[in-house]
Amino acid sequence: MLSESTANCAPAQHVIGYTADMFRTIGHTFELMKTSWRVLQKDRELILFPIMSGIGLIVMLLLFLGIASGTGTLDRLDTASNTGGSEEIAPVDYAVTAAMYFSASFIVIFFNAALVAAALERLRGGDPNIKSGLKAAMSHLPAIIAWALISATIGLVLQILRDKLKGNFIGQIILSMVGGVWAYLTFFVIPVLVAEGIGPIGAIKRSSSLFRETWGRQFAASFGFSIVYFGAFLIAIVPAALLFFVTPIAGIAVGAITIPIAIGTVQAMEGIFKAALYEYALGESPLEFDRNTLSGAYRAL
Repeated sequence: MLSESTANCAPAQHVIGYTADMFRTIGHTFELMKTSWRVLQKDRELILFPIMSGIGLIVMLLLFLGIASGTGTLDRLDTASNTGGSEEIAPVDYAVTAAMYFSASFIVIFFNAALVAAALERLRGGDPNIKSGLKAAMSHLPAIIAWALISATIGLVLQILRDKLKGNFIGQIILSMVGGVWAYLTFFVIPVLVAEGIGPIGAIKRSSSLFRETWGRQFAASFGFSIVYFGAFLIAIVPAALLFFVTPIAGIAVGAITIPIAIGTVQAMEGIFKAALYEYALGESPLEFDRNTLSGAYRAL
């Protein structure tokens, strides 16, 4: 029979053990990031997929700003925001907002699909390029459009609920949890779409199944890449900021180059990372990646 002191120590030992295990998991995650970096060095053009996505989003935003300005949507939304009411908002305003959400969702998902397809090609022994990635995404265009519509709808609904629950701390926490769960369960949707050729509903079910069957520590990857994104942004912004104090125009020009490259690099690494994890979830051994490291980082809870 356990003594009282032993019984009291058991929970503390469990917490310490879990914490140590968590840090080991994060350590494995950073090792996988290094591997993603090495893979990216073999196909540096993969950086262009996130950059093209960013350019597409900027063009789309400018287009919708012109449309919203011409229809009076901007003025009505601004008035509604200041007054806290929605009486001034017209049906066209909802249509423009919904179309903008869908367009943004489609652009991001399309180029992510091209990136993941190219990454999978590399991890399976191929030699991808921009053309092969875009061709793979185009071959699954109907499924990508459908998934973009679902993703945009969920995102828009969550955003509307957040706006309605402003000031409601508990409500905001619940919505954040719902959004987080949705993101985790749909983590593999894009790899499934481009690799297995099934529809978005089937891809959601497949993604959820892969998540439950293989690992429950995706937060380690989210945490790790958040750090990498922050570090990349600092590396890109510091020289631009220093130059800005000397010559503002030159500083802006340098920032316009270094920041997209830095963010695009990390996003490309993240796409490679996701492709490798998908391969592991299928029981495969993706080239360049150590299966033991993948297993150590993403074994199920």
